[in-house]
Amino acid sequence: MKLWSNSFVDNGVISTEFAFFKLDIDGHVVLSSNKNPHLAWEDAPSGTQSFVIICRDVDAPTHGDDMNREGCEIPLDLPRVTFLHWVLVDVPLTVSEIAAASHSQGVTPRGKFGPEALDGLRHGTNDFTNWFRFSGDQSMQGSYYGYDGPCPPWNDARIHHYVFTLYALNIPKVLLSGSFDGHQVYSSIKSHVLAEASITGTYTLNPRLVR
Repeated sequence: MKLWSNSFVDNGVISTEFAFFKLDIDGHVVLSSNKNPHLAWEDAPSGTQSFVIICRDVDAPTHGDDMNREGCEIPLDLPRVTFLHWVLVDVPLTVSEIAAASHSQGVTPRGKFGPEALDGLRHGTNDFTNWFRFSGDQSMQGSYYGYDGPCPPWNDARIHHYVFTLYALNIPKVLLSGSFDGHQVYSSIKSHVLAEASITGTYTLNPRLVR
């Protein structure tokens, strides 16, 4: 199974139009256009009945003590964890492409509506849901469904990698109801995955690292 994007090349830089934040010449960062990128795929295995798409940042810092703090930089060797940016389920076999900006255009304070999505698809909550609760920013706290793009700390010494993974499943719908997150999706689908394919984009808000 093959997965690709017209929005970025594999292991290439993700454009700011697909990011949650972008660099600001008058400060550190400002909100960006936060569009979901284009994705397309082919050669799903026989028996596939639906697809799941999950995007994860594999370079999220393990603690937030020094995040976006003047006068310091998050070191390269700080242990990292996964941060989920997009959870899309129940993509039917008849679909082989997701258009850019079809599921997200702009930042929605307190999160986009869900779990219902376009054409009978469903969105899970991403990890901005927990992040804004942890940060204490009450103006942004809420349930963040669907896609919200790259938002690495502007003082991180590491360039972040965003892995978009397509899972081909042998079931027509993910066996979850109501609100759910990506971690629940992982647990629900692990015995139903026939194949998977990934593409990775990179992003940084550290002015020292921007290419």
